[in-house]
Amino acid sequence: MTGVQLLALGRSAMADAHGLILAGGALGVLSILAGLLFRRIGAPVLLVFLALGILASDDGIGGIAFDNFAAAYLIGSVALAIILFQGGLATPPAIFRLAFWPAAILATVGVALTAGIVGGAIALLTTAPLAGALLAGSAAAPTDAAAVAVLLRRAGVMLPERLSALLEVESGLNDPMSIFLTILLVHVIADPAWISVGHAAWLFVEEMAGGAVLGLGGGWLLAWGLRRLPIEASLATVLALTGALALFGLAQSLGTSGFLAVYLAGVVTGAAVPQRHDDLQRFFDGVAWLSQIALFVMLGLLISVRTLPPYFGPAIAATAVLIFIARPVAVFACLLPFRFSFRETAFASWVGLRGAVPIYLSFLPALADPRRDTEFFAAIFMLVVASLIVQGWTVGPAARLLGFRDAPR
Repeated sequence: MTGVQLLALGRSAMADAHGLILAGGALGVLSILAGLLFRRIGAPVLLVFLALGILASDDGIGGIAFDNFAAAYLIGSVALAIILFQGGLATPPAIFRLAFWPAAILATVGVALTAGIVGGAIALLTTAPLAGALLAGSAAAPTDAAAVAVLLRRAGVMLPERLSALLEVESGLNDPMSIFLTILLVHVIADPAWISVGHAAWLFVEEMAGGAVLGLGGGWLLAWGLRRLPIEASLATVLALTGALALFGLAQSLGTSGFLAVYLAGVVTGAAVPQRHDDLQRFFDGVAWLSQIALFVMLGLLISVRTLPPYFGPAIAATAVLIFIARPVAVFACLLPFRFSFRETAFASWVGLRGAVPIYLSFLPALADPRRDTEFFAAIFMLVVASLIVQGWTVGPAARLLGFRDAPR
């Protein structure tokens, strides 16, 4: 290759890099502006980010082609780790203690009930095998911490402190159970001989207990460093960010739940370093918003709208079962021993918004099988969109219908 050709190749690589930077920055700016515009009509802001990604894709007007599931998994993991750590920072220990037990039951037993009901319905309504249907139910089961927190703040109603704490803590705790079920079912489908009751029980202990121990220990260690090290506020926020990501990576590498670990680490860190809490909270609020924008725009780029119509019927049916049957049954069953009122339980049933985590979980079969099940990914994507539209647009009206008063402006 001649010197002129090498120079041309280098210029082409530079031009591609500059184009990616321009596209990324422009999409970020447009996401914020579009979110502000559509928030005036009550549109869920995460849905706006998703729609912008679809418009920017090769199916839309932007022409950006993106179908790399390995890169999507990496970006999604980093974004969700940051979002969950920020959620932990924003959860005061008093709120966490107030709702821990009902939230923990709802995040484990409730997720399993939801997955079973949705999976059973999919198996009955379609030709999907039971294991594949339960896999879809497991991916669809967790609520989204970012969506729940944002919409509760913007609902404009006064909720009992215990109910608000329940919804926020549950959304931070329920991802590990759904990931455990998803990984278990992927193993069942790929290698049925591998799995047994003992294997399943050990996988559950690894995910939950391991994630909890690493999260509490890692949060204590991170808080100790933030208290003891002589570093300024700007560097302390970087330490917290890199520490949270390192903890997530360590937990995942050890086969435990990185999502549970970073959420609990956020709770511990926020409680143990009150002198730095405001600086950390401001920094992570901004980084979490950036993570949400990047995550939902990426998901919009990843989906091929042309593939959706054949799966529209089954996806809508599964969404209806999830919203109107599975989530209410799980919530009423799990909260019965904790003496929540009927209207509190009914509202908790309705605030079961799905978001990035179900779509993120749909990447796992794609990573195991490069030919991936198109129907599975498309159905989960449409389920999330339907949940954000139906429930995201009606959180405030549902609260008022159930008798919760408007919050003072």
